Amino acid sequence: MKRPYSESCEQNKFAILDVIQAFLQPGIEVLEIGSGTAQHAIFFAENHPRIYWQTSDRAAYIEGIQSWLDFAGLTNLASPIVLDVCAQWPDNTYDLVFTANSLHIMGEQAAEQCIRGAAKILKPGGNLIVYGPFNYDGRFTSESNCRFEQWLKQQNPESGIKDFEWLNEIATIAGLTLRDDIAMPANNRVLIWQSETLPAK
Repeated sequence: MKRPYSESCEQNKFAILDVIQAFLQPGIEVLEIGSGTAQHAIFFAENHPRIYWQTSDRAAYIEGIQSWLDFAGLTNLASPIVLDVCAQWPDNTYDLVFTANSLHIMGEQAAEQCIRGAAKILKPGGNLIVYGPFNYDGRFTSESNCRFEQWLKQQNPESGIKDFEWLNEIATIAGLTLRDDIAMPANNRVLIWQSETLPAK
């Protein structure tokens, strides 16, 4: 099959790696939610060969992800697993959960389940890293994000750019603490939450 391709992944992968590479310590296990074309997974795994990266997505995208993984031939990239954030989650736990350009595609229920589900499968002290556009104080951060929202609604009325404050409240209730909120190119952000660590014995 022809491998799926995302121009935005090619454009933002360097900037994202600059921010997250401090978290990609040797030996960690990463779950990516919504791997899409797998271009991010391959780029990050190539640059950090001592991490273990688990791709995932809904069933319709699995074949495309696998075609990229077969092409890349990296030993630290696992075959994709089917993951619907509103359904069954993996039994495994992970040091890091990463997702990019996914929450604005989801409806509110799915976005909430994504945050809550990620919190449950993080190891103590693990991190949830989310990349994408977000609103603050109920407002768009740019005119381009406003236009993007209109386009999203045309594709799916339930989708849309989520409010940072709403997401952070969900994360806090789920036991996550906001560690950083980083401005990125093209009016995007990287949000980093950390799970609670085990109490000292």
